[in-house]
Amino acid sequence: MNNSIIKDQIAEKGVILADGATGTNLFRRGLETGYPPELWNVERPDDIIALHTGFLEAGSDLLLTNSFGGNALRLKLHNAQDRVAELNHAAARLARTAIETHGRGGIVAGSMGPTGELFEPMGALTDQICHDVFVAQANALAEGGADMLWIETMSSTEEVAAAVRAARSTGLPVAVTMTFDTAARSMMGVLPADFAKFGADQGVDFLGANCGIGPAELLHSISGMRDAAGSVPLIAKGNCGIPSYVDGAIHYHGTPELMAEYALFARDMGVTFIGGCCGTSPEHVAAMAAALKSTPPRPFDAEAMEAALGTPWANIPTQEATPPRRRNRRGRSS
Repeated sequence: MNNSIIKDQIAEKGVILADGATGTNLFRRGLETGYPPELWNVERPDDIIALHTGFLEAGSDLLLTNSFGGNALRLKLHNAQDRVAELNHAAARLARTAIETHGRGGIVAGSMGPTGELFEPMGALTDQICHDVFVAQANALAEGGADMLWIETMSSTEEVAAAVRAARSTGLPVAVTMTFDTAARSMMGVLPADFAKFGADQGVDFLGANCGIGPAELLHSISGMRDAAGSVPLIAKGNCGIPSYVDGAIHYHGTPELMAEYALFARDMGVTFIGGCCGTSPEHVAAMAAALKSTPPRPFDAEAMEAALGTPWANIPTQEATPPRRRNRRGRSS
């Protein structure tokens, strides 16, 4: 699927509904904390297909592959750095199989998460090493059948630049999202507007925000991107509410109704790709799909959004658990 076909789908549907969490839902299927979910692409492929199918049945138009931590630097933590091609190829094929079997159609987006390393001089990562790591992953996802490459949960512009360069070498459309937490900054201090301008200057096809804290905070970040992104279509893929520890486990407070409201306000803001991240189940996505189908587009109303979703950062408990990076939530980052 090339960029023109994806744009045709956007023109036809107006909004592309993406999927939800991977890690959160795989934990419910028995994935243990700390175990790389990418290995399930070959060890338990039926579970991955079932997860994808659940989101398709809920109404998702786009599936992210189970490959968030599929780069060599992340896989090295599990002595699987030599399995990049195998695991990413399988990830793309499983998403493609789910779509073909379901028969509804859909877009396979090859998920590429951060390396987890810091660039020089703060760390040992160089631009060339980072680029080479992402080239290997991008090529495997492309060969496995991805329609586009989806670089996500980024925090530094240096890593974004290396990943985008690697992804573009495949000839596939490229999407990039950064995650913003407290003070509407990424972990490396990047502001939403600065990221949007940077991504547009890099020539990405789509850009936006994912993960973070909750729907209100995610859309606050999107509001900072709208002007700086220019004509680049926006992505919103926020966490399902605020995470907190309950009985020794992380839970997300977001209800299907809350996520439905979030989807509507994201559309009101002009977002093109709308989905969920950590904590988002097929039930949440189904509510989002139903709301988008039943509610006509509306003029954006910031006061109404705040009334429905809450004031950004106003209701976050001081002892709130930090949202797990996609490695713990979906094993990858969702």
